[in-house]
Amino acid sequence: MRWSFTIARVAGIEIKIHATFFLILLLGAIQWGGPNGLMGSFFGILLMALLFFCVVLHELGHSLVAKYFGLPVSEIVLLPIGGVSRMEKNPQKPLHELLLSISGPLVNVIIAGVLVAAAGASGTLSSLNAKGLVSGQPLSPSPSVLLGWLLAANVTLALFNLVPAFPMDGGRALRAILWMFVGFTKATRIASAFGQLLAFAFGLYAVLSGHFLLALIALFIYLGAGQEWTEERARTVLTTFKLGDAYNKHALTISPGDQVSEVVHFLLTSYQPDFAVMQGSSLLGVVTREDVLKTLVTETEDVYVTGIMRREVPQFQASMHLDEVRRAMMENGARVAAVYEGEKYLGLISQDDLNEAVLIATFMKEQERRRQAQSQPE
Repeated sequence: MRWSFTIARVAGIEIKIHATFFLILLLGAIQWGGPNGLMGSFFGILLMALLFFCVVLHELGHSLVAKYFGLPVSEIVLLPIGGVSRMEKNPQKPLHELLLSISGPLVNVIIAGVLVAAAGASGTLSSLNAKGLVSGQPLSPSPSVLLGWLLAANVTLALFNLVPAFPMDGGRALRAILWMFVGFTKATRIASAFGQLLAFAFGLYAVLSGHFLLALIALFIYLGAGQEWTEERARTVLTTFKLGDAYNKHALTISPGDQVSEVVHFLLTSYQPDFAVMQGSSLLGVVTREDVLKTLVTETEDVYVTGIMRREVPQFQASMHLDEVRRAMMENGARVAAVYEGEKYLGLISQDDLNEAVLIATFMKEQERRRQAQSQPE
């Protein structure tokens, strides 16, 4: 993920912090520093750091189980809203997804158990109220408040992630259970619909009761559930097509001796946004519409395309499924890639081409479903 840097590596998994992560540390410093001064600010930063250490352990729970089942995990990225594990493959069996889903919340339950034991040993447990805070005391920095706050936070993390709605772990656990009986695609559709219904109910309650933070969380869950079904529908239809079926076989190409003005002419007279820079039958690089527009703003002369082309272009074989290519391009943040047949360059494929393939394939599948429905005797 862009704007992130590695702070550790565990079992071959890079632990990264996104640049925006420090906003949550700042929030902790402000919340606790206001009433408690400089010491409170440091305490707030410590609380947030320990909370996100628990988040890392949560994500490691997912990641280590995934690796046990042969699912590569490249990184865990910490964001202000939580942690994200980046798996390169999805589970192929419902039991694997079920165990993968519950492993993260289970880690939080274990952490909460350790904190309960620590609080009991220190005499803090008997003084905690229903919110996990020290009864009868102001919220000031102390070991008791730290234990109580972290205990409440881990219980909350476990319960919140077990909500049976995408993109929460509970939603994936629900899909895994349904998957055992109705298949992956139908299970995704049912779990997504249930998640959206649950999010709508949460949102309605939040709006009527004035809990606007809960309303935002409900909106996040609603959109996440819808996105999960959209992704599965795209994956389903794209697995029926190969990359060789979708790339532009009649694309315009440019040569190293062409200048930007020539590309501008192509942009104005065609619908093509990306151009392969060719030397004979060899691909040298790619010039995109964004590259040209940036050059028109920054350069006063008509420069050669070799000066602005992108030389590092992802390469995929024409025999690959479109879903596999789409996932790889999304993971690499690539908008355009080169299509090859062995060592032979064939053409370019872009995210726009893949999106269009999804639309066409979905339409074709729907038409086929309707024809089959009409052909069945009543």
